[in-house]
Amino acid sequence: MLPVLTIEYCPKCQWLLRAAWMAQEFLITFDGLIGAVTLRPSETGGRFTIFLNDEIVFDRKENGGFAEIKELKQMLRDVIAPEKDLGHSDKKQ
Repeated sequence: MLPVLTIEYCPKCQWLLRAAWMAQEFLITFDGLIGAVTLRPSETGGRFTIFLNDEIVFDRKENGGFAEIKELKQMLRDVIAPEKDLGHSDKKQ
């Protein structure tokens, strides 16, 4: 069974578009490696958290702000498919 990503975002902060854009990026980058990306409005103000299945991969408050999409892709890749090359978005060796 393929993993499922959930992006929980604060609708009061107007973060739906950011969450939708990230979902699109993850679906393109991890085509065939993830089963779905869901967007979930949070009841907690200021929340922006990305879950892989039920595990937190990224939390905006814990990380002191938003991470770049490049960093998020690397975090997800390291868990989902460590051997996957992210091309120009990959870490410098």
